[in-house]
Amino acid sequence: MSGLFPFHGGLKTVRHKTESNQQPIRWSALPHRLTVPLRQHIGAIAKPLARAGERVLKGQMIGQPDGYISAAIHAPTSGKVIAVEQQPVPHPSGLPDWCVVIESDGEERWVERQAVDYRRLHPSEVRNRLRSAGVVGLGGAAFPSAVKLNPSGHAEALETLILNGAECEPWITCDDRIMRERAAEIIAGLHVIAHLLEPREVLIGIEDDKPEAIAAMVAACAGTGFAVRPVPTRYPSGSVKQLVKLLTAKETPVDGLPVDVGVQCFNVGTAYTIYRAIEFGEPVISRTVTITGHVNQPQNLEVLLGTPFSELIAQSGGYRDGVERLIMGGPMMGFAVHDDGVPVTKATNCLLAASAAELAPLRPVMPCIRCGACVDACPANLLPQQLYWHARAKEFDKAQDYHLFSCIECGCCSYVCPSHLPLVQYYRYAKNEIWAQEKEKQKAELARQRHQARLERLEREKQERDAKLRQKRPRHARWRWKTRLTKPSRPIAPRRLRPRPNQRLKLASGAIESPCTLKR
Repeated sequence: MSGLFPFHGGLKTVRHKTESNQQPIRWSALPHRLTVPLRQHIGAIAKPLARAGERVLKGQMIGQPDGYISAAIHAPTSGKVIAVEQQPVPHPSGLPDWCVVIESDGEERWVERQAVDYRRLHPSEVRNRLRSAGVVGLGGAAFPSAVKLNPSGHAEALETLILNGAECEPWITCDDRIMRERAAEIIAGLHVIAHLLEPREVLIGIEDDKPEAIAAMVAACAGTGFAVRPVPTRYPSGSVKQLVKLLTAKETPVDGLPVDVGVQCFNVGTAYTIYRAIEFGEPVISRTVTITGHVNQPQNLEVLLGTPFSELIAQSGGYRDGVERLIMGGPMMGFAVHDDGVPVTKATNCLLAASAAELAPLRPVMPCIRCGACVDACPANLLPQQLYWHARAKEFDKAQDYHLFSCIECGCCSYVCPSHLPLVQYYRYAKNEIWAQEKEKQKAELARQRHQARLERLEREKQERDAKLRQKRPRHARWRWKTRLTKPSRPIAPRRLRPRPNQRLKLASGAIESPCTLKR
């Protein structure tokens, strides 16, 4: 299948790639203190294993996965645990979260590592190794990879495995650089993925504005049967559903996932970490981050997780004059951080120091004119205008009827809106409200179930107590009790009236006598 199948909508954006992709990836300096969040993935937060005052080794597990959808967290360097407490983390809300604070000893002493021969192990064992290594999607979603590598629950065999190297958002170049420099390692990780999922074909999608990366990946794929497919440079071609449509012509269900149509997708950075985890037994303790925008030396750095943003900016020459905000991610789907002291996480692919020129100018919001530009630009083929009206009116049921949760929040609708409506913000608000309502319903239902279970337990205990009492009662007591119930009662003789003291009674003759004169 050599053709491509364009998706609906999308944008041609100003790329701004050359600012940061001209230099090889460099290792960032080891910071004195690392703040490692225990929630760096979608799913349940990891359970802390380290305690304040404890010494840890590089690569030692300090956060244990808690539940099926969770991932392990490891110490990025050797040193002493200063605290396990809530610290500011990169999140749109600006709220703190639980972190393990490590003071580096500068020795970089590794925990014992062991390579894995994945071909001789059962697939479930390989998935458990990757889960324990903390492997998650490094394209931005940070979904635990062990879950995606489990084909159980899907009746049909996997038709297509896609490796996502599109990197469609402006300014971000970390995937471009690792494909240029680490293509062989990426393909080695792709072999592990293909071994676990056994797809019928493997496709690698790369935007056609990355010729060096395409050439490197084509050379690494020689003799493997994997096919590199250049795709048009159009935002958001790197979004999973849009890339699946581009390469396979398959439409992902509105309320489904690509695996529902026989397709699974992984990021090139994820494939590289899988290779490191299998070949060297290394957990995910670092990732490549693009530092770009209004800084003096835009570049890509290999960064230890937990490194403060401020140190990466300093290693990139510092801010230039005129920086308005610091964005984690790209200008379309990223978010502004409240403080540049927050740490790097597995989801941190880019730090964009944005000036007024890189940001969309603030313009007054005007009423919707129903022009339909948002509909033409929506890559998910939704009706953004209707979603906006229902979200604004808090008609969340109707918003869901228009497939609110199929919105990928790419920002295309807001970008083209002539009325400057913050459409994506309305969609995020509606999603959060719906999630909050669902949580309240779940809590109420759980409380009802617990109350019902308590009533049933009390009734069951009462019946058990009564049964035990009947068993413990003596046999003769039971016989007497039965006899007493069946024996006829004796007739009770009527009592003779006894007058009360000082009570006068009228005799039959009509005379009135005092009670003291009456005889018994």
